[in-house]
Amino acid sequence: MIKRLFHLKNLINYGAMKKHQSKSFTRSIVFIVFLLAMGLLLSGCVAAPGVSLTVDSQSPDPKQVTSGVQLFVLMTVLSLAPTVLILATSFTRIVIVLSMVRNAIGTPSIPPNQVIIGLSLLLTFFIMAPVYKQMDAETIQPFLNGQIDQKTALKQAQVPIREFMFKQTREKDIQLFIDLGNEPQPATLEDIPSVSLFPAFVISELRTAFTMGFVIYIPFLVIDLVVSSILLSMGMMMLPPSLVSLPFKLLLFVMVDGWYLLASSLVLSFTGSS
Repeated sequence: MIKRLFHLKNLINYGAMKKHQSKSFTRSIVFIVFLLAMGLLLSGCVAAPGVSLTVDSQSPDPKQVTSGVQLFVLMTVLSLAPTVLILATSFTRIVIVLSMVRNAIGTPSIPPNQVIIGLSLLLTFFIMAPVYKQMDAETIQPFLNGQIDQKTALKQAQVPIREFMFKQTREKDIQLFIDLGNEPQPATLEDIPSVSLFPAFVISELRTAFTMGFVIYIPFLVIDLVVSSILLSMGMMMLPPSLVSLPFKLLLFVMVDGWYLLASSLVLSFTGSS
C-alpha cells in the first residue's frame, strides 16, 4: 500500500514537472516570435544605404554621360575578370595537370581543391609576371600619366597577352577558328583576330595539359599493374590493389621530389628555358 502511494506521488510530481516544462517551452516560443516580429518591423522602418548608378541622357555636359557609360562598361569587364584569368593565362594547364597528378596517385581529395587552386594561382602569377611587367611599362603607366588615351591603352594592352598566347598555341588550332569564322587568311600575326586566337589558345592548353597528364600517369599505372599481379598470384583477390599500391605510389612521389619536378616542369613548359 505504501509503495502504491509513493508511486502515485511520483506520477503526480512527474505530471506537474512536464506541465511546467510545457509552459516554459510555450513561453520561449512566444518570446522568440515576438522578437522576430519586432525585428521585421524595425527593419522596415530603417532605410538601408545603397549605391545607385544613373546615366542622365539629358545632361548638358556630354562628358558626364561618357563617364557614366565608361564606369558601367568597367563594372561589366570586372565581372568577366575571373573567366579571363582562367582561360587567357597559364591557369588552365596548371590546374588540370595538378588535378590529374592527384588522381594518378590515388588520392582524389588530397590535396584538397583549395590547395590545388591556390597553388595553380601562385604558379600562374609567377609565370605571367613578365607579361604584367610589360603591360605596366608600355600601357598602364603611360595611360596613368596621360601620355596615351584610353583607346590606345586598350590596344597596346593586348600586345603582351597576344604574344604569350601565340607562343603556346598551335597553328592548326588558329587555322581552325579562322576557317570557322570565315576570316580572311592573315598575312602576319597582327592580322589574326583575337576572337580566333582566344579559343585556339584554350584548346591548345587543354591538349598540352592532357599530354602532360598522360606522361605522369604512366609510372603510377605501372605500380598498380605490378601490385595487382602480385596479389593475383598470391590468391588475394578480395584485397583491393589500390589499397596496397597507394603507399608505394606516395613513396615514389616523395623519393623523386614530385612537387619540385612538377612545378619546374609546368613553369618550363611556358618559359621554354632550362
